[in-house]
Amino acid sequence: MTDLADREWRLVRETARDGPMHMALDEVAAETAADGGPRTVRVYRWEPSTLSLGYHQDPETVDWEYCEREGITVTRRPTGGGAIYHDNYGDISYSIVAPADELPGDLMDTYELLCQPLFDALDGIGIDAGFAETERPPVHEPACYLRALHPAHDVVAADGRKLSGNAQYRRRDSVIQHGSITYASDPGRQLAPFATDEVTPAAFRERVTAIDEHADIDRAGAVAALEDALATWADADQGGWTDAEVARARERAREKYETEAWTRNRVEPD
Repeated sequence: MTDLADREWRLVRETARDGPMHMALDEVAAETAADGGPRTVRVYRWEPSTLSLGYHQDPETVDWEYCEREGITVTRRPTGGGAIYHDNYGDISYSIVAPADELPGDLMDTYELLCQPLFDALDGIGIDAGFAETERPPVHEPACYLRALHPAHDVVAADGRKLSGNAQYRRRDSVIQHGSITYASDPGRQLAPFATDEVTPAAFRERVTAIDEHADIDRAGAVAALEDALATWADADQGGWTDAEVARARERAREKYETEAWTRNRVEPD
């Protein structure tokens, strides 16, 4: 593994796009890094609010009528785990993308390395957080934040409640890690996109916490803290997407992530 800071990194500051476009941009960033271009760290916002399904998720777990009625986009991630409701205000998301041969081969080691800027950001705003150490049983398997806690990629606050979920997509030549951090939690809104009424908001609050419960900081400040931590960790220059990358991502989103074939049945485009 090479020293990551010796490579060319770009920081793409928070931008608001829809779910399919964000998933497509991750793929395009992986292609750019694998082809010798800059590695990418970025923060992003979901517009409109989006339910992202884990790769193996059963579409029957989704209340499709509710999502359509409320204007919530539904797309499927290339990573595993349960579905995450990415609220336009309450969620802060990030991605780290680099060539595979520049990262550890061991999955646990890679999570430990790539989650470091997240821990740095939380520490900088006064939140004591770390990987989950205590096992807790699942509350609702289809929902990422209510599944059994995993010490490799679930980040919890000092009170043991989940603050961030993280996942990796390891391609042959590149690695994508993306994560969701809860800035503000609305349990009713978080649970509504799922086709069940078995989980109560009180049960959700017992498992999930948010930045605004632990730190006196507005959303913009929390975003800036994460951007700065990512940039420092990677020694990244401020950058952006090229026109060619945006065009490729739009095509990828249209052909894959916006389609019912992919979202409901995991059918890749020809």
